[in-house]
Amino acid sequence: MPYTSFAVAGAGPTIGGRTVQALINRGASVVVLARPGSTSTQSPLLEGAKIATIDYADVTAVTSILREHNVEVVISALAYGALPAQTPLADAAKAAGVKLFVPSEYGMPTEGGKVGHLVLKSQFADYIHSLGIPVMRIYNGLFMEFIPWLTGVELGKFHLTGVLSLMSGINFADRPLLTGFIAHVLTTLPSSSLHDATFRIQGERISLAAIGALYEARNPPVPVAHVTELPEGFTKQTFLQGQFAEGRGSSGWDNFLDKDVPEDADSGNKAWEGHKWKSVKEVLGL
Repeated sequence: MPYTSFAVAGAGPTIGGRTVQALINRGASVVVLARPGSTSTQSPLLEGAKIATIDYADVTAVTSILREHNVEVVISALAYGALPAQTPLADAAKAAGVKLFVPSEYGMPTEGGKVGHLVLKSQFADYIHSLGIPVMRIYNGLFMEFIPWLTGVELGKFHLTGVLSLMSGINFADRPLLTGFIAHVLTTLPSSSLHDATFRIQGERISLAAIGALYEARNPPVPVAHVTELPEGFTKQTFLQGQFAEGRGSSGWDNFLDKDVPEDADSGNKAWEGHKWKSVKEVLGL
């Protein structure tokens, strides 16, 4: 049987709030775990969900909330800076008898990752497994909506670093696609098929060079600037463009083999039969 009762931690507008909305639209029972002082609780995306204001570090209190609402699945949509809070959430999930944990992935494949946030996410999944809780991971590459941020479009140019970044295929998905997919598989597929499952999805596989060409062709055009380094302050963008230049922006990237397996990049798409997957051009209006 599919799952029907969920808790979502990190209900901001990027992923968590949209996931809550998608689950509610499917008739699921959802409790939002909100930290004290969170402004996300006023979001219309959470309409229909129960709100529990709680300190994530208080394992006993979180356990009580999960039990009170008969939560079967905990979904984490915590941002990078809050990822350490997943550990006490996992401890509470174990104590409450939660059946599945969906960790905050939603990007490049992290299993076997050796750099940056990939290591942190991979280590957390190992910790969840050590508790005996099944995990469901979703890799979707980069959000299409983040492309202007990645390339500094707000500065009037589409900035690209490195030669390889011109050629490497990157997987992109729009945010409604990801959150809709999460809600679909959790409320439609048999629970047994979700345990320790990894879904690799893509809306479109396209290179940064091809996206740059779309920007140059729009009206008014945004010229492509090939640079040796990105503007000052673009620390995260520099890291990501470097990863993408090596092909690691693909949902099919295998960190153990240290190479892209393109045929795996959209292997999870089949779990949402009949869905129309949008292109970068459609989502960004190019």
